[in-house]
Amino acid sequence: MEKLVVIPTFNEKENIVNILHAIFGLNNDFHVLVIDDASPDGTAQIVKDLQLKFQGRLFIEERKGKMGLGTAYIHGFKWALAKDYRFIFEMDADFSHNPDDLPRLYNACKNEGADLAVGSRYTKGGGFVNWPHNRILLSRGASIYTRLITWMPVKDPTAGFMCYRKEVLDTINLDEIHFVGYAFQIEMKFAAWKLHFKIKEVPILFQDRTSGMSKMNKGIVKEGILGVLKLRWHSLFTNYRKRVKNAEPDSAEASENVLAQTK
Repeated sequence: MEKLVVIPTFNEKENIVNILHAIFGLNNDFHVLVIDDASPDGTAQIVKDLQLKFQGRLFIEERKGKMGLGTAYIHGFKWALAKDYRFIFEMDADFSHNPDDLPRLYNACKNEGADLAVGSRYTKGGGFVNWPHNRILLSRGASIYTRLITWMPVKDPTAGFMCYRKEVLDTINLDEIHFVGYAFQIEMKFAAWKLHFKIKEVPILFQDRTSGMSKMNKGIVKEGILGVLKLRWHSLFTNYRKRVKNAEPDSAEASENVLAQTK
């Protein structure tokens, strides 16, 4: 098994059927794991009804309530690692991320040397479709602010359309990821960068959703502003590398040095 797309959902009945058909229509052997947080609109049941049609390619994990974007992705990452997928993707269910870009993210990791490929709105060729100017300014401001605080050389640090090589998620201690909302996206890139993994930005056009309700709210903006400051502070005390069980201190330190030298 090679490619798994993880899609968190909460009340996405207007989009979930079309997004799944679009992904499976790529004929690129993508599998999909939907993480549904007890959507009251019946999103989970729609996915389960489609599992017979996409048998062996479509999976669902249901959680008991709305527990946050970050915890949904971490749940999906751990599931993917347990199933030994080699490339794990993040994307939204609302078509703000174009499924046609999945092969480009995959190619960046598979053939172009990237450990983490980021679907970027701010690298050359990227941009927005049908997004209001005030939200574009807010997004650009958040990206600049994040780069200034973290020093991370990623032009679109808040992006949520990505492909990870298995080795990245297997190296990051996912239990040390502090944020559960949209700041989670920043922290995952930050952790990968701190661990010397190669990040490549792939230009995409980000489109505003046409169906369903946006999840953007004041709490998300607040988390983005305060979260980056907390992230910089936590980084002084946090080791994002997963500890090897039963490893001697000297051998664990040697392994870190070897990995750092190969990146």
